[in-house]
Amino acid sequence: MPAGVQRQTTDRGLRVVSMTASTPWLGRELHFVGIAGAGMSGLALVAQSLGAKVTGSDQSVTNSYAVRLVQAGIKPFAGHAAGNVPPGAEVVVSTAIGPDNPERQIARARDQVELHRAELLGELTQLKPTIAVAGTHGKTTTSSMVVHALHACGLDPSYLIGGEVRTTGTNAAWGSGEWLVVEADESDRSLLRLSPHIAVLTNAEVDHHTVYASQREVDETFAEFLGKAKTAVVWDRPELLALVPDGVEAVPFDAARPRLHGGGSSFKVDGLNVELVVPGAHNARNAAGALAACKAAALDLAAAARSLHDFSGAGRRFECIGTTPSGAPVVDDYAHHPTEVRATLDAARTLEPSRLIAIFQPHLFSRTQHEAVAFGEALALADVVVVCDVYPARERAEDYPGVSGRLVLDAIHGGVEASWAQTLDDAYAQVRKLVREGDLVLTLGAGDVNSVGRRLIGVPGASLSTEEAAGGG
Repeated sequence: MPAGVQRQTTDRGLRVVSMTASTPWLGRELHFVGIAGAGMSGLALVAQSLGAKVTGSDQSVTNSYAVRLVQAGIKPFAGHAAGNVPPGAEVVVSTAIGPDNPERQIARARDQVELHRAELLGELTQLKPTIAVAGTHGKTTTSSMVVHALHACGLDPSYLIGGEVRTTGTNAAWGSGEWLVVEADESDRSLLRLSPHIAVLTNAEVDHHTVYASQREVDETFAEFLGKAKTAVVWDRPELLALVPDGVEAVPFDAARPRLHGGGSSFKVDGLNVELVVPGAHNARNAAGALAACKAAALDLAAAARSLHDFSGAGRRFECIGTTPSGAPVVDDYAHHPTEVRATLDAARTLEPSRLIAIFQPHLFSRTQHEAVAFGEALALADVVVVCDVYPARERAEDYPGVSGRLVLDAIHGGVEASWAQTLDDAYAQVRKLVREGDLVLTLGAGDVNSVGRRLIGVPGASLSTEEAAGGG
């Protein structure tokens, strides 16, 4: 055994780990199934930084996350096959990877250690004091704002986020600074595997209907998550503050009466002026939450507040990807819940387009079944709506008879010009014909609807990996 390396026995078997401070995972092999997704690619990059030997596979290896992996020296296998899995590796999977996956099957046949991605993320949160950002909406933007502020304050944070931080051009890194910032996912209760020092809760709604049967179950999960922290930074709403357990310091936040304009918003926090260039009242609240977390981490609050004026957003969160040949800007947003769709359309209105054209792709049959009417009401805020069929992700159409995107289309009222697109090609063809200068085009959804926007601006864009779009969402 090399000097400085120890054997560690766990309930999953014997594991060799390094005790070297800068590379604590030296001697560890990790194979990621679905490596080209936002969350899994970030874990893979950080694992390599910590000294682990990393391999992985994905159905799609052409997206930006896969490109970043290759640039880091990790070349993903295209597709899943038993031969991809190194015999000595721990196999990392997400909820989106089913038990019939051939790589999971061979690993189990060999009695290799299998880890859920949340277990690995949980290990990371024990290496550094962690700011974990949870909530039904706003996690990615809020956590990205925290990372942005930490960098601006001269700190070099580690972070793993479910979207690209535009400040740094990546979704994950292992920095030299004290703090780790992570996005905490409630979709499969995996946030309960984390060990946060500061826990942030942006909001709480039922979004994952196959996991949570009621708002009460959602609240209980977030309360358990907050109970793991020393400090809970929570949106200032009585029902949310009530979730903070005794013994945990509660820090409420809000952006009261923000001034909204086409170039962003402005509001005050602790007497400090905060100016944002990302639009919408929801982003003002996200910023208030990020600054409250920064204050809890003993950052220079004034410097953190000033830094947010330069924050340009996170990947797929009101991301302006270009303009059509007719001169209409195209904005892509991950919004896949009625609350998010409404907030995104409200933000788009502050830009004062002549027409607001929304291309919406429902994500998951279960969510569409439960939220079709609410989606219709939210989409009625647009002038023109093109509804696509459901992106199934991890679900099967045969398990939800009669559920399709047409349920959302039928729920849109109020004089909106609404139409059906069976395929994304149909959506592209419809919008290409009608879009004109002065319009604003929004692509909305957690699936691959972003590819329509890229086609509209003349870029044959790659969408999310299959596993990523099938996962949290």
